[in-house]
Amino acid sequence: MNFRSFPPLGALRAFEAAARHQSVKKAAEELCVTPGAVSQMLKLLESHLDVTLFHRVNRGIRLTTAGHSYLPPIHNAFRQIAEASGRIGGGADTGRLTVSVTPFFASAWLVPRLRSFQEAYPQIDLQIVASTALVNWERDGVDVAVRHGLGRYAGLLSDRVVSVEVVPVAAPALVNARGLPPNPAALASWPKVHDAERRGWHLWFQTLGVDDIGPARGVAFDDAGLLLKAVLAGQGAGLLPAAMIAPDVTEGRLVRLAKDTLLDDFAYYLVYPKDSQARPKVAAFREWILAASNDDFN
Repeated sequence: MNFRSFPPLGALRAFEAAARHQSVKKAAEELCVTPGAVSQMLKLLESHLDVTLFHRVNRGIRLTTAGHSYLPPIHNAFRQIAEASGRIGGGADTGRLTVSVTPFFASAWLVPRLRSFQEAYPQIDLQIVASTALVNWERDGVDVAVRHGLGRYAGLLSDRVVSVEVVPVAAPALVNARGLPPNPAALASWPKVHDAERRGWHLWFQTLGVDDIGPARGVAFDDAGLLLKAVLAGQGAGLLPAAMIAPDVTEGRLVRLAKDTLLDDFAYYLVYPKDSQARPKVAAFREWILAASNDDFN
């Protein structure tokens, strides 16, 4: 290795933080320096590499093509250094664990149970990120995620955490226009809104013995909260967790179209990269959440 060509470590740290946050100000806050110092380090790195890493636009920054290409290996390098330092210092099972969860799962299931995790693993500091977006594991610094669906994610491992009872609902105006369905099969012809995988309705009909329902037409959402808003707006019938829609049913904003149904495979899954399963912090969270999954979904 030619160490003379090695970029200044401080400049690399400034680049990784600024690129991850897409913000000089946030990078400065993370590194406990001034924004001016970060800007100087970025210029130093660009001068050293003789390449432009950022576009300066509207008082902000945006990665160039070269910057996008440079970020993953630099982020990986810092992560490996941190993990190696933790192992040497005996602290691989301590520090921050970043968990990305959907907002509904976080509020309805995870947050009420977090005290037991903190009591069992006081050396691990959880950072909960409420999001429905697909996780970019390297860029976002996420260790594990919880997502709703069928648990099939290319290149990732998944464990079923908890299944929830779902119920078909619709806005009163739509029900008044079409009438209450006399049986599940009657819902096949209704306009519907779907989950991102467009499999929820199919599984629901299949569970209730209805086979020929046609293609999953209509709008799909990757967030149950957005799906709920579409149903409330009268865009179609939606299949949602019973606990989630209970207040809207009680207050008359939604109408139940059938009984609650438990779909085993259509569940919340713990998702993580294959190379993360042996990390002590990830293993600890996985063990805890799978043990806690025996609790009812409230």
